[in-house]
Amino acid sequence: MSYEITYRKVGNFYIPNLAFPKSKYSDYKLSKYGRMRARYLKEHKKAEYTILLIGGKLDEHLYNTDIECKKRFYLLMKQFAEKENITEELKATNQLEWVQKMNAIQNSVEEIIFKELIFV
Repeated sequence: MSYEITYRKVGNFYIPNLAFPKSKYSDYKLSKYGRMRARYLKEHKKAEYTILLIGGKLDEHLYNTDIECKKRFYLLMKQFAEKENITEELKATNQLEWVQKMNAIQNSVEEIIFKELIFV
């Protein structure tokens, strides 16, 4: 296998045209969970971020984290709503109370996701 390095001239210097190989996950549009994980790694776990980036595993890691967070979010929302007895009937009869309870559940679920999957 032969690699050819090309260069571009910047001022009086030649700089190599280097790029990371495109991964199969690089076209995936990250949700807020994947973006939060990327930001956390970049700001607080610089070594881990760099290792994943150089190894070509960052996109895959962010994709897997994003998918796991979404799955966990929907599962926990359903379980918490069942536990709190929040039904479609409540939604139809008292929308404000339903929204209030669902927002409280969403905040709790997101705190769990942040603690267990994002900020570790």
